Amino acid sequence: MRRFNKACADYGLIEDGDRILIGLSGGKDSLLLTELLAHRQKIYVPRFEVVAIHVTIPAIGYQSDIEYLNAFCQEWGVPFVHREAQLDFDDPQYADSRSRRKQKTPCFLCSWYRRKMMFEVAQQMHCNKIALGHHRDDIVQTLLLNMLFQGTVDSIKPSMTMDKFPVTLIRPLCLIDESDIVDYAQLRQYKKVDKLCPYERRSMRDRVKPLLEQMQELNPEAKSCLMKALHGQKEDVES
Repeated sequence: MRRFNKACADYGLIEDGDRILIGLSGGKDSLLLTELLAHRQKIYVPRFEVVAIHVTIPAIGYQSDIEYLNAFCQEWGVPFVHREAQLDFDDPQYADSRSRRKQKTPCFLCSWYRRKMMFEVAQQMHCNKIALGHHRDDIVQTLLLNMLFQGTVDSIKPSMTMDKFPVTLIRPLCLIDESDIVDYAQLRQYKKVDKLCPYERRSMRDRVKPLLEQMQELNPEAKSCLMKALHGQKEDVES
């Protein structure tokens, strides 16, 4: 909770009058995000509202217990919305669009369609912010990926304003380590996802994790040092 509050204060993630849409995938990160935001909402300053959304894509094997997510949100007094986004990997139109998109990976397209659905629902429900469950490990791993494959010192931001939608993306878990989230999820007995994504172990992100572990063997504060390398960067605008 201290790290969550520090992130919100340091990066100005929550302001009075905000209406925040939580991206609730059903994994440990998004469950913790929902719990922390719901808890913070009960404090009178700043005053804000939250609503959670779970987006299902039938073409992807990833599957969560919708009833559990709904009950979890009810427990914390958070309205719950479930939407379905269509993405057929066998559709010839998809194959054509994939070639036009320079053969984007299934992970990219799945994320793109989920995000598109969240943007639409955010506007329908008058939400000015979307909260995502990326933690500190996600940020550091993305930094390493960008350095290795793009030649840039950049990563996902704690706060990012969109230029095509009237919404800001916020990541209140950005100062929390994944290992701590794992421990807390076990303590709270969060239900695990029913069926993991079949592409989960095929991404470059999964392959860069051992590299980060090796860096921590050289320096236990490696993640902190890498985060400092990003410190002071201005908030960007994401297309």
